[in-house]
Amino acid sequence: MKKTLLYIILAAGVVQLTSCAKKEFLNPIPTNSISDLTAFDSKDRIEGQVRAIYASIKNSGMYGGRYQIFNDIRGEEFMNDRTNVVTGFDIWNYTPSNSSTNSVLNHWSRAYYVINLANTFIDGMNAKGTNVVGATLSGNYLGEARLLRAMSYYSLLQLYARPYWDGNGSKPGVPLRLKGNTGSDNYALARATVAQVYDQIIADLNYAEQNLPLNNGSAILNTTRAHRNTAIALKTRVFLSMRRYTDVITEANKIVSATAPYTATSGVPHALQADYTNIFKAPYTTTESILSMPFASNETPGTQNQLGYYYGPAAFNGGNGEYSLLSTGIIGNVGWLPTDKRRSFVQVFSGKSYLTKYSVASTFTDYAPVIRYAEVLLNLAEARVRSTNTVDAQAIALLNAVRGRSDATTIFTALNFADAAALADAIITERRIEFLGEGLRGTDITRLGLPLPAKPGVNSIPATGQQYIWPISSEELLLNPLCVDNN
Repeated sequence: MKKTLLYIILAAGVVQLTSCAKKEFLNPIPTNSISDLTAFDSKDRIEGQVRAIYASIKNSGMYGGRYQIFNDIRGEEFMNDRTNVVTGFDIWNYTPSNSSTNSVLNHWSRAYYVINLANTFIDGMNAKGTNVVGATLSGNYLGEARLLRAMSYYSLLQLYARPYWDGNGSKPGVPLRLKGNTGSDNYALARATVAQVYDQIIADLNYAEQNLPLNNGSAILNTTRAHRNTAIALKTRVFLSMRRYTDVITEANKIVSATAPYTATSGVPHALQADYTNIFKAPYTTTESILSMPFASNETPGTQNQLGYYYGPAAFNGGNGEYSLLSTGIIGNVGWLPTDKRRSFVQVFSGKSYLTKYSVASTFTDYAPVIRYAEVLLNLAEARVRSTNTVDAQAIALLNAVRGRSDATTIFTALNFADAAALADAIITERRIEFLGEGLRGTDITRLGLPLPAKPGVNSIPATGQQYIWPISSEELLLNPLCVDNN
């Protein structure tokens, strides 16, 4: 009997036509549905479909906020203050063991919704769209679609599959769907291995690098739409997750100069901002922001989904204060000095410390960060240390670049590190400070094979534990007989 997955039914034949007004690059909300028979008849219709994929991936269940939050609260930095499963209490205490819980269901379905939009678009471009817009523009659009597909598959691997280090990618990953589904059919598909899914992610990002424009022509588009350096930056993250450190170095060197001040010398001129706080305030379009998900007053991440709502208390921005900062987490690190500019985003209200990086009051339309240039620098630093197993001089210089722009009083030298492991630990600590509340801690823990940390009332989970990864969505298991759950 043929069965049709719910997310495929929802995504089937989704093609959109949007206005070319500049404001819709910021708010790519589709306005009209059109027949798939004419979806690729004009540049405007094709462009509208690309924007629709962006609009879908910045849904609150994906990179619009909740994916970052899920990965933050799996770490040791935050205290859950509401015990509300709707806002991630089960994620925080490592108990999303039921494959029917909202978080497990919603992220899975949204990721595959985006994947199917990308697949349907790719199929349509190959069949007709390329002839309409020409090879160069077609390559641009296809590069964006494949990059967004890669981001979706990467997010699925981080939550629903064993880390790459466990069996060198041989463990079950997720179903690898590469063809657009626009109608009822038999969609039974077994899970590909983790390595196979990562191979596809890399292939998509390689294609994107080769076909995306060097520059999108404006600060807003360089922040909210993919360009060549976006693909390169994301590859440094992917290869780091695979522990392919020499590949991290190869990719990072494409957009990181050999010496300080570190900048991208081709494509969009990425660089660290002199003032860290400027990254998280309007207009959110600094050269450090490689990719962010934009929001505006007429388009919000949705109730109980926004970064500011989760992390900001009512006295600060009208948020709900779902998560305060644990004193035993990174804010208790004695090496993170009070004079560090990043400390300004840790404020005390009613005796509790909160992250105030996201300051826009309700309706909490702060841009959701996906990847910044500082991450590329620290990815490169870590890869150099782990690949050479030395107290690497360039790694120290990259670490100093990130620390120094917020804390000029701390300057690391080789004498600060007894060995390569000590330097690697310092880089990981810097990541915890630099990206607090940006969704990197959970993936750092699992890619390094660390236990999920103990928290007040919550036991640690070893890297071999069942709760280390999420179960597969119950809807997938019900409607895809070839897909098996995590044991």
